[in-house]
Amino acid sequence: MLSAEGVEDFKSKWQKNPMLRPRIEKVVVNCSVGKSGEPLEKAMKIIEEITGQKPCFRRAKKTIRDFGIRRKEPIACLVTLRGERALEFLKRALEAVDNKIPASSFDKFGNFSFGIREHIDIPGTRYSPDLGIIGMDVCVSLCRPGYRVKYRRRSRSRVGSKHRLTAEEAMAFLREEFGVEITEGRGK
Repeated sequence: MLSAEGVEDFKSKWQKNPMLRPRIEKVVVNCSVGKSGEPLEKAMKIIEEITGQKPCFRRAKKTIRDFGIRRKEPIACLVTLRGERALEFLKRALEAVDNKIPASSFDKFGNFSFGIREHIDIPGTRYSPDLGIIGMDVCVSLCRPGYRVKYRRRSRSRVGSKHRLTAEEAMAFLREEFGVEITEGRGK
């Protein structure tokens, strides 16, 4: 677990070298309905209202007869948010989970995910009886300045191991930037 002085160590390191300070690369909001048709359309409307961006749907990879899912049938929708929109949505989504994220939600590269049981938990969202209630997954990718070398077209190269983000740094960034409490165990 990361202590308060551990956060201060990271803060002083980030102030000395701004290229080490983490930032939010993207926030992906995923809602898996499990069937196409009207339930998926309702979920797409809800996600569009919450994020302010039009979602795209995802298709099933294989047929599962027990669940009534056919291959290539649309069963989920997702939105990728970047920049200011991602920051604004993430602040509201963290309030929906009481600004608490379990340490087990972080991977070794500093990315983290959490689930929201009901979309009406997000502040500023109103319940609509004709649309119903859905749950969603929120996946957040963190990066540092300089990660572009991994994605650029010309002279693509790897990000060095010393410049990669760690789970502890991501936890310190969340604690400092958003006031998130990192808990032990599996969450709620």
